Amino acid sequence: MPDYKKEAAKAALPFIKKNSLIGFGAGSTIKHLIDFIKEDTALAASITTLTSSFTTKKLLQQHGFNILDPAATYQLDLYFDGCDQFDSHLNALKSGGGIHTMEKLLANMAKEFIILGDESKYVEELNATYPLVIEIIPEAVSFVLYELKEIFSSATATLRISDNKDGAVITEHANYLVDVFFKILPEPEFINSKVSGIAGVLEHSLFYDMADKAVIAGPAGIKIITRPV
Repeated sequence: MPDYKKEAAKAALPFIKKNSLIGFGAGSTIKHLIDFIKEDTALAASITTLTSSFTTKKLLQQHGFNILDPAATYQLDLYFDGCDQFDSHLNALKSGGGIHTMEKLLANMAKEFIILGDESKYVEELNATYPLVIEIIPEAVSFVLYELKEIFSSATATLRISDNKDGAVITEHANYLVDVFFKILPEPEFINSKVSGIAGVLEHSLFYDMADKAVIAGPAGIKIITRPV
C-alpha cells in the first residue's frame, strides 16, 4: 500500500527555496519532509530551521541542519505541520501532542503556513471525532472547566492525566491541558472566539483561519488546496 504521507511530503518539497527560514511541526509526514530535504544537500545546507517539537528538533540535529531558536526571530518563510482534521476553509484541529501553543506561534510567524498529510485528514466540515485541547495556567483549572461547561453545556471537559506519572500532564510551559469532547462540534468561529476569551486559557488546538495551503495525497494522487478568499 502506498505511503500517502510520504507522497504528500515529497510534493511539498518544491515549496522550499534555498536560503529560506523554514519551520516544522511534528509527526510522520514532517519527518518524511525533513528526510527529503536532507537528500538535497545544497538545499539542506542553505536553509535555517526552527521547530515547535522536541522530537523534530532532535531529528534536525541528527541530520546536521542549522537550527534557530524561535525567540531569535519574528518571521519565517514557511511553516509545515500536520493535523488530525482540516476542512474546506483550511481550519485545522490538532489533539494529540499538546504543543499547539508553540505550533500556533510558528504558524503565525510564517509568511505561509502549509498543512501536510494523507487525504483522510480532509473533511468538508470539522466534526467531533477529535477533542479540542486547551492549554491553561494551573491556577485557572476550576474556573476554565466551569466556563467551558457554561459555554458548551453538552460537551465533556477533562483535565489530561499522565499515563507515566501521578497527576496531570505538564506542558513545556509548565501548564495543564484540558481535553474537550463534543457531541456535535460547534462552528469553528464560535469555538475560537469563546475559548480564547476565557481568562486563564493560553491557547487552544483549533487553528482557525490560519493555514494558506494544504498538500494531501491519496489514491487519486496529489491535491493542493488553497484557502478560499
